[in-house]
Amino acid sequence: MPKKEVYIYTDGSCSGNPGPGGWAAILRYGATEKEISGGEPETTNNRMELIAVISALELLKEPCRVRLYSDSRYVCDSVSKGWARSWKAKGWKRADKSPAKNSELWDRLLALLDVHEVEFFWVRGHAENEYNNRCDKLAVAESKKYLK
Repeated sequence: MPKKEVYIYTDGSCSGNPGPGGWAAILRYGATEKEISGGEPETTNNRMELIAVISALELLKEPCRVRLYSDSRYVCDSVSKGWARSWKAKGWKRADKSPAKNSELWDRLLALLDVHEVEFFWVRGHAENEYNNRCDKLAVAESKKYLK
């Protein structure tokens, strides 16, 4: 039986880096859409981008084919170019021997990528992709909840 095809759009936001942050994702399957979002009082933009992707994939109840759209080169390139798997294989060290950041999040994401067939697509942020723009608004709203 063929896997369900799901479209996921994600974004992360941070006011200051580090600072208060938010993340959001929109999942689309057929005519069904689900929005999720959250945030943290002290985080980084890259962590928020990763958490958006992880949170969306964790919602899937069975192995799916996923087309994932993100404006994060950090996330898209690290997966598509094999960097994250290489960091893990080297004990979370980058090519220059420096520690890979966010290893606990990358570990969660790599485990999800072993379950789902995920294709990453980089989209320009704040451009014409309506779903990415909705995610941006949701993520920014989440980050503002932590501003004093």
